[in-house]
Amino acid sequence: MTSKLEQLKQFTTVVADTGDLDAIARLKPIDATTNPSLLLKAAGMPRYMEHLNAAMSRCQGDIGLACDLFAVAVGQEVLKLIPGRISTEVDARLSFDSRAMIERGERLIGLYAEAGISRERVLIKLASTWEGIRAAEQLEKAGIQTNLTLLFSFTQAAACADAGVFLISPFVGRIYDWYKKHEGRDYAGSEDPGVQSVSRIYDYYKAHGYDTVVMGASFRNIGQIEALAGCDRLTISPELLGQLGEQKGTLERQLSPGRTSEPRVQIDENGFRWGLNEDAMATEKLAEGIRQFARDQEKLETLLAASASR
Repeated sequence: MTSKLEQLKQFTTVVADTGDLDAIARLKPIDATTNPSLLLKAAGMPRYMEHLNAAMSRCQGDIGLACDLFAVAVGQEVLKLIPGRISTEVDARLSFDSRAMIERGERLIGLYAEAGISRERVLIKLASTWEGIRAAEQLEKAGIQTNLTLLFSFTQAAACADAGVFLISPFVGRIYDWYKKHEGRDYAGSEDPGVQSVSRIYDYYKAHGYDTVVMGASFRNIGQIEALAGCDRLTISPELLGQLGEQKGTLERQLSPGRTSEPRVQIDENGFRWGLNEDAMATEKLAEGIRQFARDQEKLETLLAASASR
């Protein structure tokens, strides 16, 4: 019998949530994603030291540009190992400035183009704030496809679909973490709030003909992955991919088009902000996620500056 990982690949596109080239080469995902936290880890690896130094030498003192150059350099290395796309994230500190996010997304695509990488192999990651969704809408119209991350609520997902974004990344594990802490109990399988959130979004998109891809992210255990088998894409850490690759047994598809869903809704800015406000978990986890990525972005900047002084 084939491994659960190979079975999963039959009905879900598997994406590696890492910048670890050895893990990507070993696990052979279709796509890969990075974020400031993963780039910070990559920056500590000896194999990326040359890219750190090159980024600083080219940036002419612009540390933000140095971070983008490093992100693109890591993305280039990853793209050598996968047939699909790399997701590269815009600075989280811009999450409430649509124009700045558009400009940063355009710059990242331009840097990839200078390196000979076409925009068809890149997704620009933006936080799923109202401003991030509006930035994504404009980038999509300009032919730059986007990945809306830090997504925790149906309200965010519905707004993303209306904006025509290419892909969303609902964070299964962080939703699970919040409910486990606040409810004082554990969850498994279909009762997991993170699993329920992604299932609801998937059913809604399929029922109403949205093209936006649903890519579950931020998993805490294999059970969450198994409960979402059949989702368009799942981005999974090397550790959990390794566990799936070692496990045998039947993995049954759980999500598929044609299931029932709720009526279609359209969400304007007031509705978005109210819907998010009414969801304590999503409000808290979105803000927390932006802060975490911002702190890691700052640490990456410090590391880059230190490399220039050596």
